[in-house]
Amino acid sequence: MVMIITKYGALLLSAMGQTIILALCGLFFACIIGVIIGLMSVVENRACNVIAQIFVNIIRGVPMIVLAMFVFFGVPYFFKNMLGQSVTLSALTAGTICLSLNCGAYMGEIIRGGIEAVDKGQMEAARSLGMPYWRSMRKVVLPQAIRIMIPSIINQFIITLKDTSILSVIGFPELVNTAKNVVANTFMSFQTWGIVAIMYLIVITILQKVAKVVERRLNRGR
Repeated sequence: MVMIITKYGALLLSAMGQTIILALCGLFFACIIGVIIGLMSVVENRACNVIAQIFVNIIRGVPMIVLAMFVFFGVPYFFKNMLGQSVTLSALTAGTICLSLNCGAYMGEIIRGGIEAVDKGQMEAARSLGMPYWRSMRKVVLPQAIRIMIPSIINQFIITLKDTSILSVIGFPELVNTAKNVVANTFMSFQTWGIVAIMYLIVITILQKVAKVVERRLNRGR
C-alpha cells in the first residue's frame, strides 16, 4: 500500500479532482434541468405536467450505465448514420450530459417537492396582492422552498459524486477508471481498491458533515 501511495498517490488525487469536477459540472446543469422540470411539474398546465412526468419516468427508469453508453456511443452513431453528420463526444462531455440528465430528473422531483411543501396560502396571499404567478413564485414561494431543498440537494450531490464511478465504462479518467489502470500495472487489487474506498469515504464524509451543518443552521433560522 505504501508503494502505491508513493508512486501513484498523485495520480489518484488528480483522478479524485477529476471526479469532483465532473460531479460539480453535472450538478450545475442538473440544477438548471431540475428547475425547469420542477416548475413544469407544479404549474397549472396539463401539457407541462405530462412532459415533466415523462422525462422523469424515462430518465429514472433507465440504468445510468445504459444512459452513459447511449450518450457516448449511441448519439454519435445516430448523427453519423441517420443525419450524415460526424459528431464526436469527449468522455467529459458525454459524462457531463449523462450526469446532468440523471441528476436533473431527481433534482426536478426535489424542487417539485420543495415547492409543494410551501403552504399554498403563501401563493394565494401573493396573488391576492396583485402579483403575477411567476413573480409570486420567484419572490414568495421559491425562497421558502429553497430552504427546504438545500439538504436534499447536498445529498443529491453526494449521490452524483458516487455515480461518477459508473462513467469509467466510457473511459473518463475519474477515480475508478484510474484505479483500474493502477491495478493493471501493479496487480495489487486489494491495496488499490482499499485506498480508493478510503478516498471516497473521506470526501463523502466531509460532504455529509456539511449537509448536517447546513440543515441545522436552516432549522435554527426558521
